[in-house]
Amino acid sequence: MAGIEHRQVDGDEAGMRLDRWFKVHFPGLGFGPLQKLLRSGQIRVDGARAKSDTRVQPGQTIRIPPLGVDAKDTKTGPIGGRDLRHSPDAELLSRMVLHEDAKVIVLNKPAGLAVQGGSGVSRHIDKMLEAWTNQKGEKPRLVHRLDRDTSGVLVIARTRGAAQQLTAAFRERDTKKTYWAVVKGVPRKREDRISTWLVKEQTPDGDRMRIAKHGDEGADHAISYYRIVEQAGQNLAWLEMEPYTGRTHQLRVHAAHIGHPIIGDPKYFEADINWTFPGGVQNRLHLHARHIDIPHPNGGRLKVTAPLPPHMVQSWNLLGFDENAAHEED
Repeated sequence: MAGIEHRQVDGDEAGMRLDRWFKVHFPGLGFGPLQKLLRSGQIRVDGARAKSDTRVQPGQTIRIPPLGVDAKDTKTGPIGGRDLRHSPDAELLSRMVLHEDAKVIVLNKPAGLAVQGGSGVSRHIDKMLEAWTNQKGEKPRLVHRLDRDTSGVLVIARTRGAAQQLTAAFRERDTKKTYWAVVKGVPRKREDRISTWLVKEQTPDGDRMRIAKHGDEGADHAISYYRIVEQAGQNLAWLEMEPYTGRTHQLRVHAAHIGHPIIGDPKYFEADINWTFPGGVQNRLHLHARHIDIPHPNGGRLKVTAPLPPHMVQSWNLLGFDENAAHEED
């Protein structure tokens, strides 16, 4: 077992929470043991006691006691259903982090986890973010949404000012959001623009969007773009989709509107009696927020890509899709 170690915080770690710093540098250390070391004062920052939400700064020295951990015991990899039900909020959120700095956090939201509360929702990210409340009592803020069954990039603001700037970027459409989807059949056009009016209606199964006419009460204009990346015969296609507007269920409704609903969509997928679900492909929503390009509150652009969720990785393998075929901009 190693002795006491002292490490300096790097320049690109400014504003990182201490628990996240340990997650990056010592992935074998679990959430519980870390809390115990912090409470007992064995972990210190510049000689002072620290807490999970202490923000580290470049040049600070972190005292690291003997940890005695083995990386193979760490909870890593995809977040499963049991994790969503039982893992502590702070631990689960830390496992989702794709990017973190003093102003912005970007999560890779797992499919099946709601972003906000609602009927029948027992756990959601907005509530979980209370675990990251800082010493000033400020909780990180949501700045946009993803459907419960959609996985991928979710942007969180650390401060009120950052939230205002990020929300404005979404409102003014100064963001580029790229989604990956697998749809039934193959669209006739290799790429196209979809423009409709959408209206929300209440159903016994919750809110549902339907195509409406210009001038209908409550109707909003919705524009999406898509291109075919690859296809599996004439049965399935992998689409790269970009919503220009941000309406509820927009990409899901638009895919169904052009006759190519997203595989596993519980609300909008319909198929004729001669169409069979591909063997080995899970009947779960195949829609993933893959990439975002957004102005950073400090200036410049923040670009983050989220790896596919397990059920879509399985489909990519079964269908022979090559992730590199999308030629993404990093």
